[in-house]
Amino acid sequence: MAKPKTVFFCQDCAYQSPKWMGKCPGCSQWNTLIEETLSPAGTDADANRWVAGGLQGAVPRPTPLSEIDVSSEPRTPTGSLEFDRVLGGGVVQGSVILIGGDPGIGKSTLILQSLYHIAAGRGKVLYVSGEESPSQIRLRADRLNIASDDLYILAETAFEEIIVHADTLKPLAIVIDSIQTVYTRRMSSAPGSVGQIREVAAQLMFYAKRAGVAIFIIGHVTKEGAIAGPRVLEHIVDAVLYFEGGKDHAYRLLRGVKNRFGPVHELGIFEMKGEGLLEVENPSGLFLSERPKDAAGSVVIVTQEGTRPMLVELQALVSQSYLGSARRMALGVDANRVSLLLAILEKRAGLHLGDQDVFVNVVSGIQINEPAIDLGIVAALASSFRDCPIDPETVVFGEIGLAGEIRGIQRAEQRIREAEKLGFKRCVLPQRNAEMLQKENLNQFKMALIGVSDIGGALRGCRI
Repeated sequence: MAKPKTVFFCQDCAYQSPKWMGKCPGCSQWNTLIEETLSPAGTDADANRWVAGGLQGAVPRPTPLSEIDVSSEPRTPTGSLEFDRVLGGGVVQGSVILIGGDPGIGKSTLILQSLYHIAAGRGKVLYVSGEESPSQIRLRADRLNIASDDLYILAETAFEEIIVHADTLKPLAIVIDSIQTVYTRRMSSAPGSVGQIREVAAQLMFYAKRAGVAIFIIGHVTKEGAIAGPRVLEHIVDAVLYFEGGKDHAYRLLRGVKNRFGPVHELGIFEMKGEGLLEVENPSGLFLSERPKDAAGSVVIVTQEGTRPMLVELQALVSQSYLGSARRMALGVDANRVSLLLAILEKRAGLHLGDQDVFVNVVSGIQINEPAIDLGIVAALASSFRDCPIDPETVVFGEIGLAGEIRGIQRAEQRIREAEKLGFKRCVLPQRNAEMLQKENLNQFKMALIGVSDIGGALRGCRI
């Protein structure tokens, strides 16, 4: 019999090394290489590797593209409009969905609520927990007012046993909470290791496709906010969703970063209450509810998250620095982008900010990465530097180039419509977008549109 081979796997990036090293060459992290045993080729573990992929030994056959029936892929609603929005309209049969987030942020609560609605009048669902006992899950269900004879709880960590129960129960959906606690007996490495996570996730994916069962996988995150385990796990699944927001805040943001059956970067907003996670119907009004009036450095921007336009307050504070070098700090936006915009302000608008401490913050706590917020950042910085408040009934959006020009952005009409709903009267936007709206006879807005082509005109348009 061949001798088992041992390999050192990085627990963050799945880098393989024949010997232990203190620093991983793949991701440059320290003390992440863990020794794991690989089964030699030709063993029973290798021969039976894809047992979960087939039902009663069934083997798939090639099918011509023209004969594939796409009408057999219905979506099952989860009972939450926000969750369905992030998923692209509901849960697709046979899909594998990975949900990550900090401990205690609400992953298990959201999934338990969704399973209850999926099971209602449709069939059975299975919740597999490797971290909590059935009695603990029952206590949470009672708090959420969930009671269903079609919701089954299984406390199990062995993958082979989970598949046996799933074949017997034949549920509509399965939840694995969490993937780091499940192991397969065909591998000798510890649960939570790279090999175990990768093997179990692959087996779950094969089972989901063959059985037509939707599988939700809950994953822990590292201190950097990434799913614990190899990045290959995100390539196996059909959708990857991340929970954002601290445990000390009442609001939770569910963001889709991958979705084979819907739009990516879609955002769902929930509020954590005693009866569970409740969806927020009007996030723009929520984010602006405590906005100060006539405060220098405060501006309302219109950002696009997936298919949803949202109004968010952005604040900037510029003050004289008394240290050797000025500080630059940004929360919710890219710090490098802020530094670039500061250089443009100094070069193209004549604002001397080299000796000023600069702080930029997105008040709602969300992370915004699109370039359409450039004009909002510049307006907030100039407003704070000149101590000149921006009209509270003005919204801004637009991308800024290195030459100080204001570039057009996408979906300008949807952004303006959203601002109109909340009663804003003025909108400072790129000249190109204003001309296109006028050309397409879409300039039928109640609010005044101020098209600007350069950074100087933008500051004048904001009355700074």
